[in-house]
Amino acid sequence: MLPLRALRIAAAFAGLLMLAVRRRLWPSAQGQTVPQRFRSTLERLGPTFVKFGQALSLRGDLLPDDYLIALSDLHDKVAPFPSSVARAEVEQGLKQPIGTLFAEFEDQPMAAASIAQVHRARLKDGRRVIVKVRRPDIAPQIDRDMRTLIAVARFVVIVAPRLSRFQPVRLVQEIWTNLRKETDFRQEARNIRRFVEAFKDWATIHVPDAVDDLVSEAVLVQTLSGGHRVDDPAVRPDGPRLAQVLVDAYLHQFFVVGLFHGDPHPGNLFITPEGRICFHDFGLVGYLSRETRRGLAMFLQGFVHSDPEWTLDAAIDLGILGGQMDRAEFVRSIEEILGDYAGRPLKDWSLAEAFLQVTRLGSGQNIGVPHNLLILMRALFIGEATLRTLDPDLRILDTLVARGEEMLKALIREKPPLGDLARLRQEIALAAQDVPGLLAVWLHKMQREGGRVPIRIQHEGLESLGREMNRGNNRIAVAMVTLGLYVGSSLLMLHSVGPRVFGDVPLLAVIGYGLALWLSWHLARSVRRTGGL
Repeated sequence: MLPLRALRIAAAFAGLLMLAVRRRLWPSAQGQTVPQRFRSTLERLGPTFVKFGQALSLRGDLLPDDYLIALSDLHDKVAPFPSSVARAEVEQGLKQPIGTLFAEFEDQPMAAASIAQVHRARLKDGRRVIVKVRRPDIAPQIDRDMRTLIAVARFVVIVAPRLSRFQPVRLVQEIWTNLRKETDFRQEARNIRRFVEAFKDWATIHVPDAVDDLVSEAVLVQTLSGGHRVDDPAVRPDGPRLAQVLVDAYLHQFFVVGLFHGDPHPGNLFITPEGRICFHDFGLVGYLSRETRRGLAMFLQGFVHSDPEWTLDAAIDLGILGGQMDRAEFVRSIEEILGDYAGRPLKDWSLAEAFLQVTRLGSGQNIGVPHNLLILMRALFIGEATLRTLDPDLRILDTLVARGEEMLKALIREKPPLGDLARLRQEIALAAQDVPGLLAVWLHKMQREGGRVPIRIQHEGLESLGREMNRGNNRIAVAMVTLGLYVGSSLLMLHSVGPRVFGDVPLLAVIGYGLALWLSWHLARSVRRTGGL
């Protein structure tokens, strides 16, 4: 069965590669485009590849817009698996019979997707809940398919070496790692509880909590909640207020909590009868360290103040730009991006679009963009679209200016972690113990030096710099000798000096040319091995 599956996957991608070649040779040919065929290929190959495509849709820094548009249409709605299987999975995951766990359990699922399906239920204490059940054998299937995909990625690099700069194998491995996390519902339950804690004092936000002791790797029980979707016409009269609430909620997630909901599309956001925004589905979340939050705040400030230098420094700190870069060229490019926004109405400004444009300045060099920043870009794009659904006239820039400085001040006032303070206290205590002995040694050395202060300067990295300079000097010397051999041999050839070989060819000129070619080859090989001149 496994070889047949691998053969099917290989054949599907071979067909995709052939279409790409055909489109390159005959661009005007009718039929599916390569991005459309790519999407349909992933859908045919099943749940693993649908999730793979959805993960690729995060890579706006690498993929062109037509691929992103095609991948955004990927559907993971699949036929539900039998209720008898769902019941068995629940009992196996929670280690108790269904009758012991629930007073009611609806066999008909309310939703089914590629990873799991959801059933309504009622607990013994009367609480209405949803039961998220992972598809049986989905985890080993993902592992098998991703191993095959890694083999395909290695083959693609051999066939098309130009694609190696995108590091496709590393890209597949990263997506595989994150898919494993997404199929572990224990992690999702931890995410839910962190969000519940983060918004417990908010009267405008509601997060349905996970039910204690009813969570396993393959089963998640969560309090049932709902209402109108945010794109429901019934909520439109309250749209401007809800849009402001959603902006405040995400600024709180980005700059205070350091954890954010990565998929705020209308299907995951509901408006409760009390007018609160209710978040659902915490399978995709992003984490922002304290340093990343500060970098994001700096990027936000650079953007709203149209400062290209500030924006560039923040992008470098965030890790969305790096590697070999011409700073002046990047500054000019960011000036163009910010200048384009300066000519737009304020309601058309988009932080998500600007973030993506700056990221793309790396021209594919930034395969190492942190995964959480990719989720951030997705959240920004989807979140802005949702905001404009609620309030088409929302001036996002005004809100960012008003709240951005406030969030920045909060970050500056933020106390360092207790662990950092504890370490600082320990290091100071240890240093205080060592100071008397170090001072005694220093005074002894000063006496031995006749009263002169013993100061030693230690340079780090000069040894490697010296080796590089010596290597460069040697290359220059070899190049000069080689050039001299070429010039001297040419003069000998011109004046026909010395004994002849092959008729009228001067022997000394032949020897000189041969030696020069030999030195040229060694010089070129040395440069190639070190990766540059």
